[in-house]
Amino acid sequence: MQLSRRFLPPMSLLCAFEASARHQSFTAAAAELHLTQSAVSRQIRALEERLGTELFVRERQTVRLSAAGQAYAQEIRAALVRISHATLGFRTNPQGGSLNLAILPTFGTRWLAPRLPQFFSAHPGITINLTTRLSQFDFQLEAVDAAIHFGLPNWPGAELEFLMSETVVPACSPEMAAQYRFAKPEDLLRAPLLHLASRHDAWQRWMASQGCQSGQGSEIQGMLFDQFATAAQAAMAGVGVALLPKFLITRELQTGGLVLALPQLPELESAERYYLAWPTSRAAYPPLQAFRSWLKDAAQEFVTE
Repeated sequence: MQLSRRFLPPMSLLCAFEASARHQSFTAAAAELHLTQSAVSRQIRALEERLGTELFVRERQTVRLSAAGQAYAQEIRAALVRISHATLGFRTNPQGGSLNLAILPTFGTRWLAPRLPQFFSAHPGITINLTTRLSQFDFQLEAVDAAIHFGLPNWPGAELEFLMSETVVPACSPEMAAQYRFAKPEDLLRAPLLHLASRHDAWQRWMASQGCQSGQGSEIQGMLFDQFATAAQAAMAGVGVALLPKFLITRELQTGGLVLALPQLPELESAERYYLAWPTSRAAYPPLQAFRSWLKDAAQEFVTE
């Protein structure tokens, strides 16, 4: 789509507006931009004249964003952040481009990071910038090209590519397993249970899948963690039993730091899956296309290992 210059205010006006909106002060914005307060005030007025509406409510010696100004500030700030990231990415890697990828912390450190050298070897000109996101977000408001998503195949405004499924298992320290001598799913309810904030009902669903009546119809109590890695460490320390993706704790199971609380049970797949998500507007972006193709193959190879 061709951009019309009549709808593109000068960058100086947009920068003055963004700083003024963030500080809620023309004086503070002027100090940040190394301008005079009157110069910033003139730039804001010039932008308001272009837009045909006031962006700030001026009250005596103070200013505050109008309702229209608040909405416009959010959009402009996101656009300036994206321009800044694009410029930084180009300066650090002018030949190949960069990909801003949002990752889930444990998936990123345990599964993705060890495999990234393979991607860089195949695509030496591309840089990947990683940022952590624990839940869905609006791609229009974030300087992110794609994200690793775990859940159902539903992300408003985004396209999704299936990567892999997962199996969750109750895991604990060898000492806790020896102390409680778990024999059936109901036995786990006697021990402290560790929960993940993003999967608050995971234990209830797992108990229901095992036909455990004690865990149905009521919330199962226990400690709450915001990341798998922390929950796994707590389980290793003997704090409780954690419900963890098996492929993310392979190392701990191999070294004996964690054991399966009920190794005799058949493993069950989670209803949710891992996906790569991206906004439709970035679908043709070459670094994303290269990463998408590589990631799909890497996930398939992992599943068939």
